[in-house]
Amino acid sequence: MPCTCVTSCTPGATCPGIVLMLAMLLTAPQFVSMSSGMFRSISKKSIHIDANPKQLNYGIAVSDVDGDGDFEWIVAGFSGPNLVLKWNSDTKKLENLAIDDPHSKFYHLRDPQGQAIGVSACDVDGDGREEIYFLNTNDAFAGKSSYGDKLFKYRNGRYEDVFSDKINADVSLNYAGRSVACVDREGTGKYAIYVANYARGRIGPHRLIELDEEKSEVSKGILKLKDVATEAGVAKLTGGRGVVVGPILSNASDVFCVNENGGNFLYINQGDGTFQDLAQPVGVLDPRQHGRGLALADFNGDGKMDIVYGNWLGPHRLYIQRGEPDKPEFQDIATEEFSKPSPIRTILAADFDNDGHLEVFFNNIVLDEEEAPNRLFRVKRKDDGSLKVSEVDIGDAREPYGYGTGGAVADVDGDGSLEVLLSHGEDTAQPLTLYKVRSWVDHNWIRVFPRTQHGGPARGAKVVVETSDGRRQLRVIDGGSGYLCQMEPVAHFGLRQSEVWKLEVTWPDGTRFARRVESEENRTTVTVDYPTDGDAAQKEEL
Repeated sequence: MPCTCVTSCTPGATCPGIVLMLAMLLTAPQFVSMSSGMFRSISKKSIHIDANPKQLNYGIAVSDVDGDGDFEWIVAGFSGPNLVLKWNSDTKKLENLAIDDPHSKFYHLRDPQGQAIGVSACDVDGDGREEIYFLNTNDAFAGKSSYGDKLFKYRNGRYEDVFSDKINADVSLNYAGRSVACVDREGTGKYAIYVANYARGRIGPHRLIELDEEKSEVSKGILKLKDVATEAGVAKLTGGRGVVVGPILSNASDVFCVNENGGNFLYINQGDGTFQDLAQPVGVLDPRQHGRGLALADFNGDGKMDIVYGNWLGPHRLYIQRGEPDKPEFQDIATEEFSKPSPIRTILAADFDNDGHLEVFFNNIVLDEEEAPNRLFRVKRKDDGSLKVSEVDIGDAREPYGYGTGGAVADVDGDGSLEVLLSHGEDTAQPLTLYKVRSWVDHNWIRVFPRTQHGGPARGAKVVVETSDGRRQLRVIDGGSGYLCQMEPVAHFGLRQSEVWKLEVTWPDGTRFARRVESEENRTTVTVDYPTDGDAAQKEEL
């Protein structure tokens, strides 16, 4: 397929020739252990051969697809079927649930005709189980495409596409999109799907798809969907790229979008289901760049949400939120090395080695015959609140000739250390790659899994923990992390030698719940249910 059909080539860019790409693939050192650095490759021994077909792949999401309480990786297959990769604790391998068997309950998730690039999961109808949204391009770069997106719901003992129901014929329009994310815009625990489309002229605005409750029969699996982007104030026309969701400027689900050939959007939730774009006044418009991967994190521990994102062949940004609540502003503190332009795709922000400091992972793609190694930076918070940004040896995950397209983090084997799964594609088929941190076992950790009023993952919720050394750490349950992908719906905290003694969760409706954490709960995953009337909770104005 030509490079211009999807995402990595800028207008006028020339893609590498097939001969050169095959040579790169045959000599690709990114799949050979380098025996040093942060990450070690476990691809060959930990991904079953049937779960890693030779095909182009794009976005990756994490959700409990089979309903057993554990999380699976969902991979958007572009030149072949979508994949659902589950960790088998007996074989110690990832195995594909979405097999080519029409009798399998996961069969329709494969959808090989869709040419999917973006994927996200969340509970749309409030039944406690996440639906799965695949954003399909069907060989269209912008505007209209010839094949629609899919929203899969588990019903009738299998996953079925809700967009294919006649009742949804009016909303299943075919646009060429890039990223999808989940937004609980009114704090109900029922999520809307934000779709960042790539417009051509007046065709292809951003969309916001949610349940039309008056016309649905959820108990029967009948979901009527509607596009509320216009009434919510987000139906803009632009070269949409990445999306993140979380309490950026409010306690509710705000939305930040990085775009191409136009400025970014930072939508603050008004508390009534509508949004106001504040990108320009707070300093994150960045109008002359071409955004790709992005993530939310509190890098300096001040309780304010910061933003990190990559620009395609432009300066990467590390925006720290400053100012007062009624007059926020963002300051780019990226160092020269951090901001160094690259053909960036996905960005991951997490504490990979559980040392209490966040790392930023840049996932790049080979462009114009030049190697494009992935890079890793540690953002270290000092005692005085200042930050030190330094590059870290990334180890096996360097992938200098990798055609990186997507990436996601999750602790799928339950050992307290995050794994990283990277996908590759564009116009060269390379296998999925899986990495673990090389050294972390002497560090403490805790994981917090908040659930909505309906029992589903509380995407967009804010989790804060306080440790024995007096520090506070903040995470957001991911609703859609940047470009094409979505992380696990769990807040992962590295603690070094400290322990957590208190946690606090704030749901998108403003409800807060705090409780003491016992010593033995450290090094475990703590589930936090939405508080009932008997719980010590308080509801605040958004």
